[in-house]
Amino acid sequence: MLLNKTLHNTYGTGLANTTDSNELNVPKGDNPLIWPVLSLLQSSNQSWKVHHLASELQTKGLMHNLDPLPEKDLFKRNFLLMNALYELQDILMPKQWLQVKAMEIQIFRIIPASADIQHIRDGALRDYYLDWNNYDSSVNVVREMLESFWSSFQEYIGVNTQLMHKGHALKVFELDETATDRDIRKQWRKLALKWHPDREQGNAERFREVCEAWQTLRD
Repeated sequence: MLLNKTLHNTYGTGLANTTDSNELNVPKGDNPLIWPVLSLLQSSNQSWKVHHLASELQTKGLMHNLDPLPEKDLFKRNFLLMNALYELQDILMPKQWLQVKAMEIQIFRIIPASADIQHIRDGALRDYYLDWNNYDSSVNVVREMLESFWSSFQEYIGVNTQLMHKGHALKVFELDETATDRDIRKQWRKLALKWHPDREQGNAERFREVCEAWQTLRD
């Protein structure tokens, strides 16, 4: 079924891992393009083409040059955007369905009957883009890229550049000192999605506060 998050696609097991996964240590929800992409998708009922999304993000200052070689730069930009889309697809389920096709990217408030088939069919592609090892063999490149994008994202949402005290950040996340990294990451996704200003019950101030708390706790 669509909601079964334990689906394992055998095609993904053959992908080469050029970096040790434990060494990479990049949280899956750490791609700062997730929320700007959500804003763009919810700004209109029509579908988006992936290159139109990329162009709009670049206009907002959220798409940077990632490699001096043009062909590698294009690949890395596409990888970052596709990673954000598949992360967002997972976050929105089971209440909404995000269709991820290169020429037809759209959020459906009512999950279509074909969603199960699409989810299974796209398994190998989704696994590929959710694996940061496929972005680049250099761990530092990924980390530096994420830090650069997060800095731009702070300007985009107006986050306070001074880190929040950890105790207060945990309080914002409704957690205590015993919270694990997994607990923090799970709560970040839940609260960011809940308060995102483009959501029906969203709140821009609460969303910024959650983002500030995440900036503290992710470090």
